[in-house]
Amino acid sequence: MDPRNPKNPESSAGEAIRRFPLKSLLLALPLAAAFVAPTLFSGDKQKSRLAVLDEGDYRGIVESFNEWDDEAVVNLVPNAASWDWMADQVPFLDCPDEDLREIYYFRWWALRKHLKQVGDYYVYTEFIELDTKAWFIPPERTIASALGHHFMETRWLVDQSKDDSYLDYWMVGKDGGPQGHFHRYSSWLYDALWQRYLVTGDKAFIADRFDRFEADYKLWQEEKQLESGLYWQADVWDAMEESISGGRHEKNVRPTINSYMFGNAVALSNMAALVGKHEKADAYHAEAEAQRKRVLDTLWSEELTFFESVKETGGFANVREAIGFIPWYFNLPTKGNGYEEAWKQVLDPEGFSAPYGLTTAEQRHPEFRSHGTGYCEWDGAIWPYATSQTLVAMGNVIRNYEQEVVSKEDFYDAFLSYTRAQRKNGLPYIGEYQDEQTGEWLKGDNPRSKFYHHSTYADLLIANLIGIRPQDSNRVVIDPLLPESVWDWFCLDGVPYRGHMLTVIWDKTGQHYGKGAGLTLMVDGAVVSQSRELGRLEGTL
Repeated sequence: MDPRNPKNPESSAGEAIRRFPLKSLLLALPLAAAFVAPTLFSGDKQKSRLAVLDEGDYRGIVESFNEWDDEAVVNLVPNAASWDWMADQVPFLDCPDEDLREIYYFRWWALRKHLKQVGDYYVYTEFIELDTKAWFIPPERTIASALGHHFMETRWLVDQSKDDSYLDYWMVGKDGGPQGHFHRYSSWLYDALWQRYLVTGDKAFIADRFDRFEADYKLWQEEKQLESGLYWQADVWDAMEESISGGRHEKNVRPTINSYMFGNAVALSNMAALVGKHEKADAYHAEAEAQRKRVLDTLWSEELTFFESVKETGGFANVREAIGFIPWYFNLPTKGNGYEEAWKQVLDPEGFSAPYGLTTAEQRHPEFRSHGTGYCEWDGAIWPYATSQTLVAMGNVIRNYEQEVVSKEDFYDAFLSYTRAQRKNGLPYIGEYQDEQTGEWLKGDNPRSKFYHHSTYADLLIANLIGIRPQDSNRVVIDPLLPESVWDWFCLDGVPYRGHMLTVIWDKTGQHYGKGAGLTLMVDGAVVSQSRELGRLEGTL
């Protein structure tokens, strides 16, 4: 391997980011502005954005959360206003699995707790309560480790202005430059922002910030890229500390940052083409393909048939970890070359399959769960952060690769395990990480772990289980991963999409919702496409 010496972090790219001025438009945003209303108007008559469901049927679920929550911290939207916020902002779900439905609404209710105002910006925190021992968390409790998850989840909210502000907080919110802790953690930010654009259709957002994105990408190259073209990272700054493969000070070549940088390059290529910078689009495409080759040539272990970390001292770490599934999050592995064999491990009880979900390291490894508990160990315990990544990757394998290793049924089982695990003392709960055998949340009663904003759930359900697959066109594609044999009916209603509201209905007999038997796509309340089967369905806005 090449010497493990990053390029000089004191770079022209870093200086370029610092020079970007704060957008005057952002400064003009009224901080007390109301959330975008969920209504369409016809004359003086107001109509709900929901075409089929009645918001009021779900109010009791939200109010039940308020009843047991002590609300130790109040940010922008207090519990008393949580129902109004959700009625305004989130897609509504109806399905026969009451537990899954409750967790869906709980995750939106919990996410809302993290929205706060910091100076001229709206931001999302990661921790509700501040652990005074966590020196790496600033007083405002913003942290960049899960930015990709944050933007993937919140892209389905009606009001996107606060997400615009959140990004600007990170990139220009410190005296016109980036926050000092912006580059502390590896990130697939630009892939997430491209996926967000596919939902919002907001080309101006991309065009206004593209130069800033480029400068930041170059800064990552200067800070973390080796002469080989691959990237190094210590596990702690992947937000995955105490791993079997690495250490807090080991500069290993990991599947994480190397996959992220591939995904970011693909996203920048798409963004450049969108804003008419075609030469740059070609250059980023070429960079992505070169990075793909580097990952496949260097990080794929033929011995373990898995993507592995390569040690700073040379050679594979010789352990399968959940980070080896991340290349599929970005469709990085080429098709037809046998890479899909890695996914056998996600079903293996000696691999990653455990009673309470998917572990972060293979259970057969002698160092599995060997680092103790209570100190952010990624040596095998279940982390919702990693589960979110693995489930997106699994969905891509099922849809985009010809293979017989994982199926829709496998995705559903894993998603259901993820759902069932989000409880503590019988109540909905999302924390940092948990025991794979008992489901115990390993931070115990540490308030830092309560309502932990470090993963996705609604996005997994909307874009994968139910399968709204955003397109850069006026086409709407529904491609569910839900097996047809599981539910006889569901409805996802009021989904904001490129200036319209989508409704997706599955009604096996046509009797439950009265909109016809099978799968139905509605746009702004009008049926645009139907199929008798629960499979791929297309329509037009």
